Parts: sequence; structure tokens; C-alpha cells
Amino acid sequence: MSDFDDLYRDIILDHNRRPRNRGRLPTANRVATGDNPTCGDNCTVHLRVEGDRIADISFEGSSCAIAQASASIMTTRLKGKTAAEAKAAFADFKEVVTTGNVPEDEPEKAAFAGVHAFPARIKCATLGWHTALEALNQPDKPPA
Repeated sequence: MSDFDDLYRDIILDHNRRPRNRGRLPTANRVATGDNPTCGDNCTVHLRVEGDRIADISFEGSSCAIAQASASIMTTRLKGKTAAEAKAAFADFKEVVTTGNVPEDEPEKAAFAGVHAFPARIKCATLGWHTALEALNQPDKPPA
């Protein structure tokens, strides 16, 4: 195994063991839930959107290591982004997991390049992202 493989595996394991922004976001004004019935993964994404910007984001749910690590990384990438920037970030991430093309300057994204070899796992890796975009497209609701 190469040093790069070790680095990528370490990134996924780290985000799975210590997920960032995990839990309910009490100030969320948009929430969506997604699931992958094939493997049983589920993910709820909480957003606080101010204007066109994601002011805060969190996720919760029960999922495999790939889905959890991806959702954790997603929250760190999308916080502070506009809706257009979030959609572009998802398109970039989806390109990595569906083609295996590795962006050398972004190890967190590159960690998921191997997913393309396992088509069923692509749904795991993109579950949180799809759910975040669904939440982003919703109208504002009062925080719960």
C-alpha cells in the first residue's frame, strides 16, 4: 500500500471516528432526511441558511464509515458557502467518486476516489451531499 493510500484511509477513518458537526442543529431553518434503502444508511442534514449562505450545518443519522466520513467532510466544506458554491462543491465531489479522478491538492476529496470502483458505495459517499442539497432547496422554516 502506498503512502497516499494510507493518508486517504486515515482521513476516512478519522472523520468516521470523530465526525465534525455531528448532531442536531437547534438553530436550523432547513432540514432534510435522506436514506439509502440498499444498505440501510440514513442521514438528516440541518442547515441554518442566512440569505444565500450556509451559516451553519450539521448532520445526524446511522450509516457506514464511508457515508459518515463523507457527511463529516461535507459539513466542513459547505459551512459559509453560498447555494451556488455548495452545488459546485457537490459536483466536484461527485466527479471524484464516480470517476476516480484524484485532485492532488485536496486530500479529503481524493480520499474518496477509490469509491468509484464500488458502484454501490457511491450512494453511501453522496448520501449526505444529496440530503444537504435537498435541504438547501427548501423554503426557510422557523428553527425547532
